[in-house]
Amino acid sequence: MSRIISNVCEHCRLKKFQSLFTTSRSQFGFKKGTSCSHAIRVVRSTVDKIIRRNTANLCAIDLLKAFDKVNLHAVNIKLMKRQIPNEL
Repeated sequence: MSRIISNVCEHCRLKKFQSLFTTSRSQFGFKKGTSCSHAIRVVRSTVDKIIRRNTANLCAIDLLKAFDKVNLHAVNIKLMKRQIPNEL
C-alpha cells in the first residue's frame, strides 16, 4: 500500500515541477521514447562521420553503479543553487 501512495505522490510532484526538468538531446536513459539502440545509433553515426575525415578514439564508461556513489549532500547543494523548490 505504501508503494502505491509513494507512486501517486511522485506522479503529482513530477506533474507540478515538470517545467523544471529539461534534458539534453544526447540523453537516452530514463527518457520516454529512447533506448539503448538509439544511443548506439547516434554513437555509430558520429564515429562514422569522424572516421571519414580522420581517425577516431572511442572510450566507453559503464555507469551502472554511478548513482550508488553520488554524494547526495553535494547534489542537494547544487539543486539549491539552481533554485529548485525545496519541496521537490
